[in-house]
Parts: sequence; C-alpha cells; structure tokens
Amino acid sequence: MPDASLLRLDGPSPELIFLHEGLGAITMWRQFPETLCAALSRGGLVMDRLGHGAATPFADPVRGGHPLDYHDREAAALVALLDREGVERAVLFGHSDGGTIALLTAGLAPERVAACITVAAHVFVEEITLAGIRQAIATYEAPESRLKAALLRHHGPERAEKVFYRWADAWLSPPFAGWNIEHRLPAVQCPVLAIQGIDDEYGTPAQVHAIVDQVTGRAEPLLIANSGHSPHMDSADAVVSAVQRFLNGL
Repeated sequence: MPDASLLRLDGPSPELIFLHEGLGAITMWRQFPETLCAALSRGGLVMDRLGHGAATPFADPVRGGHPLDYHDREAAALVALLDREGVERAVLFGHSDGGTIALLTAGLAPERVAACITVAAHVFVEEITLAGIRQAIATYEAPESRLKAALLRHHGPERAEKVFYRWADAWLSPPFAGWNIEHRLPAVQCPVLAIQGIDDEYGTPAQVHAIVDQVTGRAEPLLIANSGHSPHMDSADAVVSAVQRFLNGL
C-alpha cells in the first residue's frame, strides 16, 4: 500500500524535498511543490513530518512532554528517510520549522544535500515569534475557530490538537527561550537561499541575516515585500523565479 504521508513527484535528481511548517501537512502546500518542480524540471518528495497529516501520530500527550530538541530529532529522521527512499542527494526546501530542519540536516549530512532553500526559517527565538504564537493560541481557542477547523481538515481529529499544542507549548516553554542554533550554521557547506517575507508575523530579517552571515557555503538573502510568513503562497511567482535563478547559477 502506498505511504499516504509521502507524495512523489517524478523527475530527475537531485530531487527537491519539501519540509512543511510547524502546523503544516502535505495538503497545506496546495500546488506549490508541483509548480516548483515543473519549473525546475526536477523530481520531488513532499512529506508529512512526524505526527502531521497522514504520518504516524505523536505518542506525546496533548499538553506537555513535547521534546524541545524536536528540530534535531527530525533532521536525523530526514537523513534516515533519504536512505529509505533511495535519495542520494537532495535539494531541501523548508518552510518555517521545516527551514530550520533543512539547515540542521545540511550540517548533519553535508554529502547528501546539494542545496538548501529556507523560507521563514528560525535560528533563534525572537519576541515577535512568541507574540505570534500567543496570538495563534487565542485564534485557535476562539469559538468557531477557522484555524482549528483548518487543522482538523488537514490533520484529522486524532492529530490536530497534538500538532497545535506540541508546536505552541514547545516554543512558549521557559527552557526554550534560550534556543539558538547559530553555532550550528558553519557546518552548512552547501549553497543556501534564505527567503523571508518583510511582513512576516513570526520573525524579523535578522533570521535571514544570521543564516547568510554564518553558513560556510555560498548564501543569498531574499526579502520579499508585501509578503508574510508564507511567501511561497503570498508571492509564489517571485519565489519560483528566485529558486530557478539560484539553482541554475550553481
């Protein structure tokens, strides 16, 4: 039986591996992976991260007990997935938490990553991030919440609550306030394109500058006007064009 938590897009290698945000799922990318892979004439692999979408549900309780090192755990799991799926070398495209995981994976297994494209990735905690998550909690817990309805639609009743609170509780926990992976960035040797919307409600351009300034490989920043936390949705054409130019120039 096909694995519903993985979507394969046929095409030549190196394949693009799409890593979604903290609340994301395969279905929340909409048509963006197909559009980007077609524009690049490359194959792709779109995945539900652990606990999300059609993937194996989290074993954690709904509240509490969520590991604060989940980015590192998922980077190691991604390397194992590349082994299982026979992907020898990949281009990682990660959004938000997925971008952070992409950077950690590139540092963990440099021989497996040809390039890394991050969209709204975080490498340290900012107050704007915490404020955005507090607002997301208020939105999620409001009566007739559209956010809750969307998460139920994309994750199902078995996963939605855990997906939301695992993300929110981890970021807002006092021990997580000092989370910072800047010291890990020099291990990233592959070319990096770091993208962020100027109107991102979860982070400032300081995240992009930290990535570009501290990775070892060639790195380019891209700040997109009139775009929020999901520039690949808000400004899809600009993101596709930037990725084409970046990868064609390697």
